[in-house]
Amino acid sequence: MDSTRVVVLAAGQGKRMNSDLPKVLLPLGGEPLIKHLLTGVEQSQLTKPAVVVVGYRAELVQQTLGANHHYVLQKEQLGTGHAVLVAESALRGQAEHIMVLYGDHPLVDATTINRLIQAHLEGESVLTMGTIKIPDFEKWRQIFLSYGRIVRDERGEISQIVEYKDATKEQQGITEVNPSYLCFDSEWLWENLKKISNTNAQKEYYLTDLPALARAQGKRIASVEVKPESGLGANTPEQLRSLEEFLLPNGVVGNRGGGT
Repeated sequence: MDSTRVVVLAAGQGKRMNSDLPKVLLPLGGEPLIKHLLTGVEQSQLTKPAVVVVGYRAELVQQTLGANHHYVLQKEQLGTGHAVLVAESALRGQAEHIMVLYGDHPLVDATTINRLIQAHLEGESVLTMGTIKIPDFEKWRQIFLSYGRIVRDERGEISQIVEYKDATKEQQGITEVNPSYLCFDSEWLWENLKKISNTNAQKEYYLTDLPALARAQGKRIASVEVKPESGLGANTPEQLRSLEEFLLPNGVVGNRGGGT
């Protein structure tokens, strides 16, 4: 059994992109979005290839990425929680820990992945979250406005993640956001994925409901702060173009940090 395996969610069409291509195959710096992420996975301390959850035009995604990854099919896109659940048959009993990443978030590098793994192993918790702290939602940070908010209790412990569409005005003002980079104790994950519901604005099964479930069970939730640019994704053509600013001419991830 490997200690940690990574699941990459790559099933969506990305309708707002106005393209027939799966969103993860849209080009960034001359390579599909997802290839940037998979390079980070390959350069990390993980020893096994990613399990890639495919859906829309699955054959094209597999053909583009090649045979070095394990693929599972999400026939219906019913949310991120459902997407991870379809990987259960491929991974249950094969790893002690499961990390979930997103194929349309290309700026996740090996350093970010290793930090999340290390924090999870050291924290001895059922769930470890990467979080992003920003000063505001101005300039390039506007993309984070739609991200889920990290809600902490009076002791500074994470109590829940609230999706933007479901958040109160006060919660929407929180500047610690969730890029949805999560690492789980695998058995806890498989048992509890089946307990989440789709009673939300999108009628989807959110993976991000699991922290509140862990909290209700009295389980510890660990967290590690990651650099803001690692959480940037692409949901619109404008956001995709803005990601180019974070790549140097040779395709290496740049560093603008949380400043200007």
